Amino acid sequence: MYRKFFGISENPFSNTPDPNFLYLTERHREALAHLNYGVEGRSGFVLLTGEVGTGKTTLCRCLIERLPDDVEVALCLNPRLDETELLAYICDEMGIQLDGSRHSSKDLTDAINKHLLALYADGRRAVLIIDEAQNLTPQLLEQVRLLTNLETNKSKLLQIILIGQPELKDSLARNDLRQLSQRITARYHLDPLTIGETRTYIAHRLRVVGLTEDIFSDAAIDQVYRRSNGVPRLINSICERAMLGAYAKNKKRINPALVRTAAAETLGDASGSEDSRLLLRVLLLSLIVTIGALAMHLSARTPDGSQSTPTSNSRK
Repeated sequence: MYRKFFGISENPFSNTPDPNFLYLTERHREALAHLNYGVEGRSGFVLLTGEVGTGKTTLCRCLIERLPDDVEVALCLNPRLDETELLAYICDEMGIQLDGSRHSSKDLTDAINKHLLALYADGRRAVLIIDEAQNLTPQLLEQVRLLTNLETNKSKLLQIILIGQPELKDSLARNDLRQLSQRITARYHLDPLTIGETRTYIAHRLRVVGLTEDIFSDAAIDQVYRRSNGVPRLINSICERAMLGAYAKNKKRINPALVRTAAAETLGDASGSEDSRLLLRVLLLSLIVTIGALAMHLSARTPDGSQSTPTSNSRK
């Protein structure tokens, strides 16, 4: 539909974590550098946090694509597991063959340790990346910490990257998890985009699909930023819907009205409407004026309920 209308073959605002569309702001570059440090440093834990939709998972995929061939990655996308299931998941990701159908946590840990020692002897490294790590229970976080005890005299056998929402920082601040917190050698919190970054971000994604003209007016981008608060996932949703709206109205240029409609349709009432806020302010002001007028009217009445009248000091 709208792709043919705008002369493109791919959706420029898809919310899938495609590294081809990755726009590296200064903060994203810093975050990626922290993740690379976790891989190269062999020092334990690296922590990346950020609000929902700020691009953490996309950065994770970008990191994996850039890792050298001597790095083996175990990526855990579903941390809602118990301790044994998590260890079994890691074994599956690392391709560790297990004998039998039932294994204890010790059996699985021993198998992981044996595999990591073999990698180390072969000059290779292993990285465990846990996405959505805010869903890890304190017991699971402690189990993950114990995996960093697998080490030689000179380096850790397993580097661990925890990626999650801001609640993860609160979990790691618990007193009973202080041992894990002390082993985190690099921390980074990914903030939403600024208005300037939002402009460049939109232009970048349009450029990736071969659309070089500015189909979003400056005022329209201002609206995108206001409605999304700079969160890339919301920017994508609003922009995609706005392009669909432009197609429906046979417009090659997207204006603020199209963005407002797109935001209302994708984000719902929670996105807030400028017109609604203005109406609310008018209603509140009218209510205040009405209450003030009523108070003045009541204060002008005498105690017996009659209307007071002005008196004159002169007599005729």
